[in-house]
Amino acid sequence: MGLQKILITGGNGMVGRNVQGHPLAKAWEIYAPRKNELDLLDPNRTRDYISRIQPDVVIHAAGLVGGIQANIAYPVEFLFENMQMGFNLISAARKARVPRLLNIGSSCMYPREATNPLREEQILTGALEPTNEGYALAKIASMKLCEYIARTDRELNYKTIIPCNLYGPYDKFDVTSAHMIPDVIRKMHSAKLAGENKINIWNTGEARREFMFVGDLVNAIFRHIASEGTPSIMNIGLGHDYSILEYYLAIKQVVGWEGTLVHDMTKPEGMKQKLVDISRQTDWGWQTQTSLTDGLEQTYEYYLETMKGKAS
Repeated sequence: MGLQKILITGGNGMVGRNVQGHPLAKAWEIYAPRKNELDLLDPNRTRDYISRIQPDVVIHAAGLVGGIQANIAYPVEFLFENMQMGFNLISAARKARVPRLLNIGSSCMYPREATNPLREEQILTGALEPTNEGYALAKIASMKLCEYIARTDRELNYKTIIPCNLYGPYDKFDVTSAHMIPDVIRKMHSAKLAGENKINIWNTGEARREFMFVGDLVNAIFRHIASEGTPSIMNIGLGHDYSILEYYLAIKQVVGWEGTLVHDMTKPEGMKQKLVDISRQTDWGWQTQTSLTDGLEQTYEYYLETMKGKAS
């Protein structure tokens, strides 16, 4: 009897690449198709692909992603493409009777004014943060579809985990789509090389965020797909957060840049805090293992290797 099969969408993204490189991946036959092999925006091709490979588990990590600037600039794409991808994949898995599907959500699914820490039952109880509303709506729709399928068909174990913000190897460092941590790593490294002694920090830097090292999330993913009786929706996070300014200062230490931060008050700050409640995760008996400093060091090392590869 051969290995069980995992289909991971977004296999070339940060989560997908780290899933494929995890030690436990060797126990599975993993399919991580590129867009020319599996176009999730095409429902027919999606159904045909899943019907052909017959995976035992689907991990849905694909999506159009980006930081505040990208979400503000392209709201149509962030809503339509993410919703289309989620619906096409989940409905195709259902039609093919794929027994397990793990949908990767986002903490932006929570209402803007929700009380922190953010509890799973708060989703759909208030207005979303306008700067990433389209992306959040698409993620919520996929979560609800999984919930409805699992509720009406006991043979299909379709669930959603909601990680806090992520960073780590294979993150995006380019100007247009980088999230905060890789963006700051790139800017500080460039400033260090150029001898620049100032960079901007958006707004006051007092907003608080919870960033988890991607390797910890992948540990949780492999445990989840091997577990029974997990909640239909579960946050995955640290259980504590840091201010944006604290992240900047930690990155300064890791990069070794000695300049000054200048507050740009014309930039949006977003939600004041976004800390997920990890009560369900704690009941599940799991917690993160990587410290902020260790995670930043591994991410910076990856960035340096990437830059070296581009230069050679």
